[in-house]
Amino acid sequence: MMGRRAQARPTGVITLNTGSGADAKNHAYPLRTPVLALAFGLVQVQVTTGSPDRVTAADVEFARKLARQAQDFARCVERIHRRGVAA
Repeated sequence: MMGRRAQARPTGVITLNTGSGADAKNHAYPLRTPVLALAFGLVQVQVTTGSPDRVTAADVEFARKLARQAQDFARCVERIHRRGVAA
């Protein structure tokens, strides 16, 4: 279809569960772009920009989308926690 991008399906999915040992930290550096570190026990994922010394408009757009989605995730988790629903 015109104007609509075909979305590729993921070839693999990795599920990282929160809970004891899960952590998220932003590492800000004076001379390079930041690194968002997500730790899940012995597995760590680092999110950073495409270049260590510059930030593009796409980097800013992704960071804002990541923040919005993380906030939505937090709201959902808080709502379920308030209701006392166990997984």
